[in-house]
Amino acid sequence: MSETFIEPAEWFATLPSVFVSASMLLTDADDRVLLVKPNYRPGWNFPGGIAEEGEAPHDCAAREIAEELGVSVEPGGLLVVHWSPPLQERPRPLVNFLFDGGVLADPSRIRLQVEELDDMAFLPWDEAVALLPSSLSARLGAARLARAEGRPHYLPGGPAETAE
Repeated sequence: MSETFIEPAEWFATLPSVFVSASMLLTDADDRVLLVKPNYRPGWNFPGGIAEEGEAPHDCAAREIAEELGVSVEPGGLLVVHWSPPLQERPRPLVNFLFDGGVLADPSRIRLQVEELDDMAFLPWDEAVALLPSSLSARLGAARLARAEGRPHYLPGGPAETAE
């Protein structure tokens, strides 16, 4: 029996890769959901973004909240892990980690990053769901259940999802 050994770098180069993003579910004292309106794509989204090389998802979420909203929020528990297949221009799957950002006690502290965001709004859950694309509205529903149940939810994506 012949042993063949592949160097670790060569072996890792053969493995599939994914894009990683992280976001936070933030609500206000009236239990309304914070959504942001990016200026680089249509539609509304959760505050968050793409992880940098080697960046852990919870660190990404905290960094993105600080950059986009100008506030410091420590990510709470993981609410949703959402896997999405490659779509349109995105050549690899995307894995999003949605963390609980809790209640933002003083929303007046928010300072939008105008280079990336046109608007933000605290909305009732049903209005927020209606503004989000279907893949993100599923994420919001799962996040609400995760908060209520105290456990994270996993969402497998499908071919009908829209790009995020």
